[in-house]
Amino acid sequence: MNYDTCIQNIQAICPTLQMKPSVVLAEHTFIQTGGVTDLYVQPATHEEAQAVARCCAEHAIPLTVLGFGTNVIIRDSGIRGVVMNLNLLDQITVNDDIIIAGSGASLIEVSRTARDYCLSGLEFACGIPGSVGGALMMNAGAYGGEISFVLARALVLTRAGDLLELYAPQFEFGYRSSVFERAGYIVLEAEFRLEAGELCDIQGKMDHFTFLREDKQPLEYPSCGSVFKRPPGLFAGKLIADSGLQGTRIGGAEVSTKHAGFMVNIDRATSTDYLALIDHVKQAVKARFGVELETEVKIIGDSEPSAP
Repeated sequence: MNYDTCIQNIQAICPTLQMKPSVVLAEHTFIQTGGVTDLYVQPATHEEAQAVARCCAEHAIPLTVLGFGTNVIIRDSGIRGVVMNLNLLDQITVNDDIIIAGSGASLIEVSRTARDYCLSGLEFACGIPGSVGGALMMNAGAYGGEISFVLARALVLTRAGDLLELYAPQFEFGYRSSVFERAGYIVLEAEFRLEAGELCDIQGKMDHFTFLREDKQPLEYPSCGSVFKRPPGLFAGKLIADSGLQGTRIGGAEVSTKHAGFMVNIDRATSTDYLALIDHVKQAVKARFGVELETEVKIIGDSEPSAP
């Protein structure tokens, strides 16, 4: 892997691209944990993102894509290679009943834009604190709604740097899964098709969902959102609570006393603390109920530190 040649090629193609070496990724995740990456880049255009993907592919440099870092745990050993953050691709445009949003746009802002134009269908997303790209990856959802209900088109990059347009039959959405994740696509843009609605009805739904979120979720602490997927016919949070695990703490990470499906950073937690707590909870629930919990949060990064 020739990092210097890769960086030189990217700089030659994209002289204005924002690039930083040795960035601490804890500064870019909601739980405020994570090690260092070799190179951190922030493309401001599709062309810059494409150049980064192509150069990494040509030089066999590992490429990791990061959005808001809301539903991710980055190991303390960090991430080798290039981390590409897409938060600068945050444009939102409206055309009749269609909203087109960049991968780095806030899903909350997209839902508010829909409301402002009296478009219904994204009310469920009013409290999901992630990016559009991340929402597509995991088919984000809440309160009976999900991305699969409203996504009409997506513009993506392959890992080789080729542009593709995908449409509804190609999304392969499932519960917290999609073709975007399985194929390793890099989401650049999403097109949502919504329905005309009444402002008071849309705002009423959003107010109700906001109340539920604030009432039930531990928003006062950093967290990575819902840690585990919902087992068929069951609720992960209830299984964890019924196992007597609320308040269980390893290092600075704790199973929330407010909602057992969340783990919060109480006191300068590390990713290692989080991963140990996740393993402990999985083992306890398995022993008590015979249920294998599956993580919804994405765990990425090197298992062991290594030199580039």
